[in-house]
Amino acid sequence: MIFFNMTGKFFHIPKARKFQIPYRFYDPDKEAMQEREERIKKELGIDEKKPTDPNYRPNIRGQFRRSLKSTNSRDAQKSSATRLILLIVILGLVFYLLLKF
Repeated sequence: MIFFNMTGKFFHIPKARKFQIPYRFYDPDKEAMQEREERIKKELGIDEKKPTDPNYRPNIRGQFRRSLKSTNSRDAQKSSATRLILLIVILGLVFYLLLKF
């Protein structure tokens, strides 16, 4: 009986799980009501959208990159340059001592 339990677990191959996202806040009545309201407003010609300024242009291009190039990246560049100089000095001293003997 123990052997049977061991072989059952030994040859067990798990099945792949399917990807599922449960909808938590879905209300079909509310969605149907909103669709009816939109259809009726469209039929009556009522437009609730705020008038937009034709000269408005969102200024988001490059904002993510600009935010990444903050003081952290400058500090990282300085520290990497410092490490590089220190490494060159140490290697220079090691080669000098090796060539001296």
